[in-house]
Amino acid sequence: MDIQRIAKEIREFEGVTRKKPIADLINIFESVRSEYANSVVDFGDDAAVIDIGGDDYILFAADGIWARMIEASMWWAGYSSVLVNVNDIAAMGGKPVAMVNVLSSSNKTACKELLRGIRDGIAKFGVPMVGGHLHPDTPYTSLSVAIIGTVKKGCEIRSGTAKPGDSVIAAIDMEGRIGPNSPYSFDSTTMKEPGDVRAKYRVMQALGEKHLLTAGKDISNPGVIGTLGMLVETSRAGARVDLEKMPAYEGVGMIQWLKVHPATGFIVTALPENEDEVVRLFEGAGLRASVIGSIDDTSKLDICHGNECVTVFDFRTDVVTGITQ
Repeated sequence: MDIQRIAKEIREFEGVTRKKPIADLINIFESVRSEYANSVVDFGDDAAVIDIGGDDYILFAADGIWARMIEASMWWAGYSSVLVNVNDIAAMGGKPVAMVNVLSSSNKTACKELLRGIRDGIAKFGVPMVGGHLHPDTPYTSLSVAIIGTVKKGCEIRSGTAKPGDSVIAAIDMEGRIGPNSPYSFDSTTMKEPGDVRAKYRVMQALGEKHLLTAGKDISNPGVIGTLGMLVETSRAGARVDLEKMPAYEGVGMIQWLKVHPATGFIVTALPENEDEVVRLFEGAGLRASVIGSIDDTSKLDICHGNECVTVFDFRTDVVTGITQ
């Protein structure tokens, strides 16, 4: 296995590199940070955590759907807009509550196909689309969705709280297929019953309420290593991953698989004494899970195979999002 090539491919993967402008944008808000008093967590996590009193926090997230996905399949883009937002709330240990959207297109057929995908996503994931905004006169087609959820106070799962010594666990629903429309997407939901799909993302809520995780994220466009890179960067830590322990899909090369955005997949960290219980709960929900490495204090993310290790990101000089907590 050529892990030098794997590291280079991940560093240069568009799913990773397109995250880099984030830090420059959020720096604009530094002068108004005093207005964020109710914000427990904001930039750098899958969802913001807002304290409005009571026993629960509000979770708030949004995703814009990649133009390439819209061009490839309007229906899949609409369906995926539900999937990715639900995953953002699930990754925080939360319960998704409702969504709104902003849809821009002068193409009536495109609008109908996007909304048909959203409708089918609602039926699958059980989260309603309760409103939004339509621009009916734009020369382009775009879709963005925002979602709210809830999480019990003290049970939220953050991505910037991993510590040296924690175990790194990857959990992915492997019962699916590569695609559609991209060699880096993986569909494991459209062919399943809604109850099965919902049980798989709800396992994160159980893990949060049992306080078994120290940090976590859903695996998104940067792939499993790129997503771990965001978690490690935000945590101001480092990590080492053993590729031989990585859950992998049969018939797909390692480089391709490490770039895949699984429909349901999480990268989490836990104390070593809790790792077996975490794996057990993931597998009980139908995900394949394994301990793939550990968090350290090197400020680097290394991948290893046998006795060979290569640095993918050195956060003393490299940037994925540039956000730290």
